[in-house]
Amino acid sequence: MNTLHRRFQPALSRANGAKRRPHRAGKQIFLLSALLLVSSVTVLAQTPPTPPTPATPADRLPPPVVNSALNAPLFYQLLLGELKVQTGEPGTGFSLILDAARKQRDALLYRRAVDVALQARSGEAALSAARAWAQDLPQNPEAHRFVLQILLALNRVGEAGPVLRAILDRSTPSERNDTLNAIPQTFARVTNKALALAVVREALTGALKQNAHAAAAWTTLGRMELALDQLPQSLASARLGHQSNPASPFPALLALELLERGQPDAEALVRRHLQVSPQTPPGTPPVALTYARILLDLQRYADARSQLDAITASQPTLAEPWLLLATLQVQDNALPAATTSLQNYMALARQAGDERSARGLTQAYLQMAQIAEKQNDFAAANAWLDRIENADDIMAAQMRRASLLARQGQLAQARALLRNHPERRPEDARLKLVAEAQLLRDIKAWQQAYEVYAEASQRFPQDTELLYDQAMMAEKAGQPETMERLLRQLIAAKPDHQHAYNALGYSLADRNERLPEAKQLIEKAAELAPNDAYIQDSLGWVEFRLGNFPRALEILQAAYRKRPDAEIAAHLGEVLWTMGQRDEALKIWREGLLLASDNDTLNATLKRFRVTP
Repeated sequence: MNTLHRRFQPALSRANGAKRRPHRAGKQIFLLSALLLVSSVTVLAQTPPTPPTPATPADRLPPPVVNSALNAPLFYQLLLGELKVQTGEPGTGFSLILDAARKQRDALLYRRAVDVALQARSGEAALSAARAWAQDLPQNPEAHRFVLQILLALNRVGEAGPVLRAILDRSTPSERNDTLNAIPQTFARVTNKALALAVVREALTGALKQNAHAAAAWTTLGRMELALDQLPQSLASARLGHQSNPASPFPALLALELLERGQPDAEALVRRHLQVSPQTPPGTPPVALTYARILLDLQRYADARSQLDAITASQPTLAEPWLLLATLQVQDNALPAATTSLQNYMALARQAGDERSARGLTQAYLQMAQIAEKQNDFAAANAWLDRIENADDIMAAQMRRASLLARQGQLAQARALLRNHPERRPEDARLKLVAEAQLLRDIKAWQQAYEVYAEASQRFPQDTELLYDQAMMAEKAGQPETMERLLRQLIAAKPDHQHAYNALGYSLADRNERLPEAKQLIEKAAELAPNDAYIQDSLGWVEFRLGNFPRALEILQAAYRKRPDAEIAAHLGEVLWTMGQRDEALKIWREGLLLASDNDTLNATLKRFRVTP
């Protein structure tokens, strides 16, 4: 028997027979503390108060005394239990408190017994107390939740099914969907996720047949399948949930997660849901806005713009869609429309007055400054930047000011502005160098940008992302050997850095050098990140360079479907053109220009083929 278990052997009889008198000076503090703890218990152990009555003159009299339900021996038992806990005998204290809880059938006392056991790191004792609590007070949902959480912490997942069913059965119809939605997070730390899924699936048998709860139940199963990387099964669960209730937001939100994970077929479910229920009920993440954010992340700007236009038209009092829409409008150079969107956002954000809105206002001021900069109104741009007062955002304002100076031909002053900016936070030193390098990248000063990244890498040698950026700038600066050396250094330091393998392999393939090695590097990147469309693009490109045209076409078409991107369009179009499918190639290139008309790879490809789509 281990020491921890021995400490939790029943000790009630031994404690009740204790006759030792405490030392007066040393024990009075413990007595006071224990009295305070027990007094909090006795308050909740009192008989329920009578309902309130209309005020009368008698209300001025002192309130009647309500006696505790605890008798003197039980009060003493609790007092002794708390003293034992505080004086290093948690096993004895636990036994005393648990015995009192059983006598009183009191939830607070059971909770205290569980807490004592958990603080002493005795999971079995905590489970014993929680189960006694659930048995004595079966309608108390907190008791069953404690049993479930302790079972999972003890990795006894196979025993969790009946407890989970009890929790669901005791939840009210209005609470049940929330309870169902919380299950994946509850089981998130379980190591045997396949067993967890099986247990939950069995426990949800009833909920899957209830019209009001089937959508949430199927979504719960889908999320747990997603945690197992069972993407097709997760999508099937989302579809079943949607079929059970097309208006429910839960399957649609799961479908959006699947879309992010590279499952394009999930998008149809989202669109069907939005046709049935364009506005999400309060208290739930808005499906339409979440969809728009994901479209932005996927760089599907035209689709995101369409979605945001619809949201701002149907729900004009929502603030965030206006800010996201303005970002796209600035990117498209639709400056008057962007100004209107930002004005709408700022008015709504100021009304909200919360921290999230304050951060959004900073972004709005930066966008307004960018609009003024595009209009060559540098005074107005600086005026917008002057509105930014939050210390955490001052650096972003300085970066925009530096851009203003560079636009006016004052590159040296712009760099000095960033270099001389005070470092208020530990991360500011790094951020200043990255901002300076980005400034140089924006004006295509590749060699100078490379030198700044080299300085940053030297100052922060453990930062692998800086090393990666330095390697990318080395290639832009016409130093492929340096790029390869840096990327191999990065791979040695971080063998799971998929972008390093991909960048090196793509660079070799693009230069038509060492193609078998290039393919091997890209395949390693694909192994590390199988759903990355850009890595798939590289793989398709190296297959094309190797002369495997049908395989290259298959890979690039899949990558382009997953993530429409101008560079992928350039490669896909070239493969189609080479295979004689010139009309289709022109169509893809036109789409690429709509996505990013300034993409260097796409423009170089069109120039090489002397094509104007």
